[in-house]
Amino acid sequence: MERKPEWLKVRYNQEAVREVAEMMQGLHLHTVCKEANCPNMGECYRKHTATFMILGSICTRNCRFCNVTTGRPLPPDPEEPMNVAQTAKKLGLRHVVVTCSTRDDLPDGGAEQFAKTVRAIREICPGTTVETLISDLKGDPRSLDIVIDAHPEVLNHNVETVRDLQAAVRPQARYERSLEVLRYCKKKDPTLLTKTGFMVGLGETEAQISELMDDILATGCDILTIGQYLQPSPNHYPLARYATPEDFERYREMALSKGFRHVASAPLARSSYRAWEVLEGVHDLY
Repeated sequence: MERKPEWLKVRYNQEAVREVAEMMQGLHLHTVCKEANCPNMGECYRKHTATFMILGSICTRNCRFCNVTTGRPLPPDPEEPMNVAQTAKKLGLRHVVVTCSTRDDLPDGGAEQFAKTVRAIREICPGTTVETLISDLKGDPRSLDIVIDAHPEVLNHNVETVRDLQAAVRPQARYERSLEVLRYCKKKDPTLLTKTGFMVGLGETEAQISELMDDILATGCDILTIGQYLQPSPNHYPLARYATPEDFERYREMALSKGFRHVASAPLARSSYRAWEVLEGVHDLY
């Protein structure tokens, strides 16, 4: 693999990582920060923030870009929603991001566990805002309604890459289904802030990026994140290029000119990175 440029090199705060990791382990919780080997883990842990990964650390899909383990997951933990809320309280979080491994083995895709977690956070951490970063839940409106009815401030679902690379990068997902998830959620509750993200560096063209932005915007999506694909191992989808900081600034300006309310575009940007700042930025516009 090509060597990382300087703007992608980060150092971990090992003490902060260990402190939060031990708290999570004690309550049988997972963070997507650790499971996906996120490059921002050190910074976020140092600030006592983390993205909770519910429904276990085993995913039923095998996306070629992702570092989360694939296999046969365990049943949902009934204590998990309250454990997430208690940990959020201990960390003093103002904004909690809750994501999941994809659970195609569950009839509702894990929607009820999301709703229970949102409600537990509301109970234990009044005043804290919540962002749910969901799988596509198979595009089932009944499952999506369960999450929407829990009233998170932000509903996030990632499209991940351009139309022409979907089948190769995320073979068990569908481009149109992801767009329909965003479209349905916004139509069901127009007050809900919807959010999505995609990676660059997979071999996409500038024209394909522009088309992707147009397709996302047509769903009514409010918030867009754009980050660099980092190939987890030689067995994952091959890295095509490292986009430069100047590239990301150009993508940001393109997205804003198209009409997105807020855009986070940077090499290390991830869908949940600095999510509180993104939420504040959107609210400041109105």
